[in-house]
Amino acid sequence: MRFSFPHSHAFPGGRVTVDDDDAAEGACEVEFAGVTVIGAWRREGAALHLDVPTYRTAHGTKVTGRRWRIARSKDGGWRSQRIG
Repeated sequence: MRFSFPHSHAFPGGRVTVDDDDAAEGACEVEFAGVTVIGAWRREGAALHLDVPTYRTAHGTKVTGRRWRIARSKDGGWRSQRIG
């Protein structure tokens, strides 16, 4: 499973590309504008819960680890919602 965010960090309502959304729960790759970290995910109903560890952006800014709810939006794309 791979989650790709087009920006250096996730934020509420941000777009997310989810590749292989039929994969087994557990470890996954999480990409932020060229930086890739290993996270963990699980399915919760129609949504996905994604745990992102603390990481540094390509410019060296520290981003604290967080939990995100990834859900389909009205347009059919995936969007992030902060839950922790």
